Amino acid sequence: MFANRVDQIQPFRVMEVLERAAYHEALGRRVVHLEVGEPDFETAAPIVAAGQQALREGKTKYTPATGIPELRRAIVGHYKKMGVTVNEEQIVVTSGASGGLTLLAALLLNPGDELLITDPGYPCNEVFTRLAGGVPVTMAVNANQKFQPTAAGVEMHWQQRTKGVLLASPANPTGTMLAADTLEEIARSVRQRGGFFILDEIYQGLTIEAPYQTGLQISQDLYVLNSFSKFFGMTGWRLGWLVVPQPAIEAITKLAQNLFISPSTPAQYAALAAFTPAAMAIHDARAATFVARAELLAQGLLKLGFSIPVRPEGAFYLYVDVSHTGLAARDFCWRLLDEFQVATTPGEDFGQHMHERFVRFAYTTDEASIQVGLQRIEQALQAWGVV
Repeated sequence: MFANRVDQIQPFRVMEVLERAAYHEALGRRVVHLEVGEPDFETAAPIVAAGQQALREGKTKYTPATGIPELRRAIVGHYKKMGVTVNEEQIVVTSGASGGLTLLAALLLNPGDELLITDPGYPCNEVFTRLAGGVPVTMAVNANQKFQPTAAGVEMHWQQRTKGVLLASPANPTGTMLAADTLEEIARSVRQRGGFFILDEIYQGLTIEAPYQTGLQISQDLYVLNSFSKFFGMTGWRLGWLVVPQPAIEAITKLAQNLFISPSTPAQYAALAAFTPAAMAIHDARAATFVARAELLAQGLLKLGFSIPVRPEGAFYLYVDVSHTGLAARDFCWRLLDEFQVATTPGEDFGQHMHERFVRFAYTTDEASIQVGLQRIEQALQAWGVV
């Protein structure tokens, strides 16, 4: 009845957790949300005001498929401040990062082509690959390599049907970044094999002592994926962008025209304000808040006996080993939610490699809620006879 690809797609576990959390909230219980990768802050006021102004001015018609020129120029200016020169034509504004991944899969993969991705990694990467008829091939990454692949690891997994690699820096669920020299080595190796390299940078700006700001500072032939959702706090506006090499411009424009017609018009005009000094000051202050939250949550979990093999370098996640509880990660998450109303995401949402040991904790809620969550986790461990 349905296409075979549907059977190959696993449920998005974090959405199941959200649904269960909503059930508890409907019963009047307070849930501490440490599961969802969505900043708790409202979209910055200058962005909202720009969106409202766009609606008042009737800016609700289709735009060029690759985005309004003003926004593409603003994104060019964003990279210029990082010392990177890209042309306006290389910028493709998309319907969220998901729209960007859809375009890249359609652009770069033929049926049967293999794409290398990490395990653990963002779960939907497999789905976008399969929608284009591609075959996702996972590379298991471990704590001793910061949950990031090495150039040697990419070369080991590269086979006859491999066409490219998709990596993230900072990464979900681990918050780790590719070292600059590793990124350069992988880019060189992929280039030598005639492949493509997609770099997911949707957490750009949410970094702690980052070794670089964008992979484009290191290699210019990347396909860079970005979003207005995380650093810019525009999750529900559904807007992102790509930076593509010059040879890809015509082809990806054709795909964007046919698949999406155009990104959301009001969202694009709102996003123009995201790069203004007033909005950037808000974004930078919020990024600093996430750093403080990371430390608070990490220290609290360590005191309770949890292990955090690698501390995050960005994003807003801790990838935590819960094996000392004696529970598999899935059981830990569901019991913690149902018995103590603390929502977290099991490792199985991000792959199969050691997924039974790891849970992702998102510090996307305020410090007071994190403290409540830590108190409830301590109560849970006591009730379960762990401490």
